[in-house]
Amino acid sequence: MTEATRLTEGDTAPAFSLPNDKGDTVSLSDYAGKRVIVYFYPKANTPGCTTEACDFTENLSDFEDASVSVVGISPDSPEKLAKFRSDHDLTIELLSDESKEVMTAYGAFGEKKNYGKIVQGVIRSTFLVGTDGTIESAQYNVKATGHVGRLLRDLDL
Repeated sequence: MTEATRLTEGDTAPAFSLPNDKGDTVSLSDYAGKRVIVYFYPKANTPGCTTEACDFTENLSDFEDASVSVVGISPDSPEKLAKFRSDHDLTIELLSDESKEVMTAYGAFGEKKNYGKIVQGVIRSTFLVGTDGTIESAQYNVKATGHVGRLLRDLDL
């Protein structure tokens, strides 16, 4: 098992092109010149991931008011993401990274502790990518509950 390489402020955000829950390809370059939250979560329709996605959806207007888009990425298939969206009326962009290549590039996949055991898995992480494509904020091992409120406060959004 390998420890994930972590991104820090000022690093260039790794480019990606991934399918969304509608089957369209979405790329980081689609957000060029805009600020975007890119967050990684382990599994659609699990309690923590549902809380986080619903919080982002409920607060989307606050992010949009600050001219910040929100993109959630998980290893789930586009079909599972479509069910996740419909089950919870999600309005944020949901992308599928089944190969985990993008997660690995962001340091959001690797060794983590799960119930006291070290396992390979998705590290719940959130990044604010600036208008110039660099990382403005990188947060790893975030707690799902209350995370969105802390982001809005800490990033002055």
